[in-house]
Amino acid sequence: MFLLKLILRNALRHKLRTALTVLGLTIAVLAYGLLHTVVDAWYAGASAASNARLVTRNAISLVFPLPLAYENRIRGVDGVTIVARSNWFGGVYRDPKNFFAQFAVSDNYLDLYPEFILSEQARADYQRDRKGCLIGRQLADQFGFKVGDVIPLKGTIYPGTFDFVVRGIMEGRDESTITRQLIFHWEYLNETIRKTTKRQVDQVGVYVVGIKDPDDAATVSRNIDTVFKNSLAETLTETEQAFQLGFVAMSNQIIAAIRVVSYVVILIIMAVMANAMAMSARERTTEYATLKALGFGSAFLSMLVFGESVAICTIGGGIGILATPPVAEIFKHATGGVFPVFMVSHETMLLQGACALVVALAAAIVPAVQASRVRIVEGLRAIG
Repeated sequence: MFLLKLILRNALRHKLRTALTVLGLTIAVLAYGLLHTVVDAWYAGASAASNARLVTRNAISLVFPLPLAYENRIRGVDGVTIVARSNWFGGVYRDPKNFFAQFAVSDNYLDLYPEFILSEQARADYQRDRKGCLIGRQLADQFGFKVGDVIPLKGTIYPGTFDFVVRGIMEGRDESTITRQLIFHWEYLNETIRKTTKRQVDQVGVYVVGIKDPDDAATVSRNIDTVFKNSLAETLTETEQAFQLGFVAMSNQIIAAIRVVSYVVILIIMAVMANAMAMSARERTTEYATLKALGFGSAFLSMLVFGESVAICTIGGGIGILATPPVAEIFKHATGGVFPVFMVSHETMLLQGACALVVALAAAIVPAVQASRVRIVEGLRAIG
């Protein structure tokens, strides 16, 4: 109790210095948490992807489609349970800034995605309406869409303006499910472009393949690609997670830079904290010498220094950790929904706490050693 009282008094002796140090720690821990959350958000799509789903695309590039005739041949591969079509639409809603994912899909597409929750009535309404579409909850909240609304999309890949009627809103199974997309009938798109650009007819962007056993993903993928080996359009089949990570890999340098910046922030505040503790230790040389003269050992003095450092970092780090979730929510809305999933994970909070502890211990090492080595005669020489 006596030691704790001394630690708190030492920490609050220079209130302005302590307040500024705590503020710096709060900002550093908060910034680290936000940067780490940005990285998590970047990987959200890949993290939510399933290894029980495969994606078959053109082996040359995703830009080149596959023939519709491949569907039945893929379905005939051992281990395949269901095959769905998906074409990236790439339409513009009013302004190019209003970007969101749009897919033309076959009617069995949702059977592969149990994480999208939709009422039977909404699904039936959607299947009855050729111009019907389904939108995710995040997309509906962002633009204020509701059932019955007409969403006009100007085609970029497929020429013309398409008017889709919202027939249902897909809810996410949990907060990590990305529901910022629109899906509509692949058949409607195919019939429409048959009248305008016949060369795009009966072409599929990717096939989403359901398999019996996720452990057989590699074998089934290899067997699918073997079927189309040496054909005019060879295929590349991989798990949905690997497919999503392929997009993330394009931004690897950006992600690496964000990670580096997050740790640089911690290193900077570590230097600031070390300087503050060194100043405190120098100012208390006489006090440390007096305590030694009264019989307190070097270990006690080291504990004083470490305790003060830990106390300051606990306060600053704690405030930073508690502030991260609400600030992350503000950041999410301020960025206009750039990140559909932007949640502060428990892992991020643990890393924030670990960083604060590392700063506390690292900053106190040198001052603690100096305090423990103070000689009584030299420390008391300045008295009088």
